[in-house]
Amino acid sequence: MATLKKIEPSRLLSIVELFSKPSVLVLGDVILDSYIWGQVERICPEAPVPVVEVTRDSSMLGGAGNVVRNLKTLGARVLLCGVIGEDAAALEIKKQLKDIDVSSEGLIVESHRLTSKKTRIVAGHQQVVRFDTETKTAIVPQTTQNILRYLKEHWSQLNAVIVSDYGKGVIHPALLDGLRSLHQKNPKLISIDPKERNMEFYQGFSLITPNKKEATVAAQKSIETLDDLKEAGRKIIHRLQCENLVVTLGAEGMALFKKEGEFLKVPTFAKEVFDVSGAGDTVVSVLTLALSSQASLNEAVVLANYAAGVVVGKLGTATVTASEL
Repeated sequence: MATLKKIEPSRLLSIVELFSKPSVLVLGDVILDSYIWGQVERICPEAPVPVVEVTRDSSMLGGAGNVVRNLKTLGARVLLCGVIGEDAAALEIKKQLKDIDVSSEGLIVESHRLTSKKTRIVAGHQQVVRFDTETKTAIVPQTTQNILRYLKEHWSQLNAVIVSDYGKGVIHPALLDGLRSLHQKNPKLISIDPKERNMEFYQGFSLITPNKKEATVAAQKSIETLDDLKEAGRKIIHRLQCENLVVTLGAEGMALFKKEGEFLKVPTFAKEVFDVSGAGDTVVSVLTLALSSQASLNEAVVLANYAAGVVVGKLGTATVTASEL
């Protein structure tokens, strides 16, 4: 196992200062994260459940939209390509994209589809329940063609693509084949934030960033020890023929595997953990931006680990700013 060599803070800062230069396209499942906030004062007389007295509600971009938020907060130039329905959630997503100066032209409409929306009821900083409104079937062939057309139109101006797969039907084999074809003709950095059920379809891309659960599924092996982790990483690299693999390990930090065999484990930099939702979005955003800003993979992993340490200390689907990093 390689040891992490000390990287001077000035070097890391110089990388972060370049984050405004790359142009990154985010492709994937756009979700509206909705929150209903309140307090619990009593139990419902009809059933043994808490009665939440609602005080306010809020919403923010989630899924691929949260990757966009992270990239914008860090200063990058961002395009988004995904699928929405014709409903109130779709309108709110477009509004929020406009608020952060991101075009919604890459959002393809399927009229029969429900826009993905996750609604969380939070009482006294404790999540009580979540309910989801969405369509999870694969997008129709015409939508796939429209997405690939959008990618082709913007491909030459891109430095990187992030595939944000939340298993809502946008990312599927035919779309990945089209993306792979574009990549082979004009290579770009392509980072995959995967969904375990689609693991077999991610062959041949630049970087894959599974969490421990997703890595377990991809390697078809439980990960309990450091040796298990090493074996799982080698299996995934061999199976998917990706250039690099970064496995996020929650409180244990993250592990880096390179195609040529190098393995590096980086401990977490988190001081306090309040909420891990969206941490994977932050990791893939910072890794991709750093690699597009003259960073080595080791430097990118260290920066991503710092970013994850910041974002898990916040409540809700959070982002990290360049100044925080």
